[in-house]
Amino acid sequence: MKAIVIGCGRVGSSVALQLDGSGWDVVVVDENEDALGRLGDGWTGGFLVGHGMDLKLLREAGIEEADAMVITTDGDNTNIVIAQAAQKHFEVPTVVVRVLDPARAQFYAARGMRIVCPTSAAIESLVEAVRATEEAPV
Repeated sequence: MKAIVIGCGRVGSSVALQLDGSGWDVVVVDENEDALGRLGDGWTGGFLVGHGMDLKLLREAGIEEADAMVITTDGDNTNIVIAQAAQKHFEVPTVVVRVLDPARAQFYAARGMRIVCPTSAAIESLVEAVRATEEAPV
């Protein structure tokens, strides 16, 4: 199975390492060459320096054969545009995109995009933790 991960920050690098560790053929794309260091010395996958919206670079990464794509840059708009291109233009079967803005995440999720919104998850967890103190015996 082939995956492309766009963005090699804490999240993207961890996703890439876990997929690589489970036998996936992984290529990571990041604008910052230094981000390769997050993958460690034993990294066996690919790494391309450039912007995830560069169609030539995506083709070089193997998007036309990709089974999955994970987009985790720090820009919601960038992530959404890349995800739409992967889905509509390249017909990548599984596209998962990180969106930080809960309203934007809800909007695109309602239109069928596979969204992970860490902001919404954090809000839910924090509220649940506080509410759990209401029920805890004193």
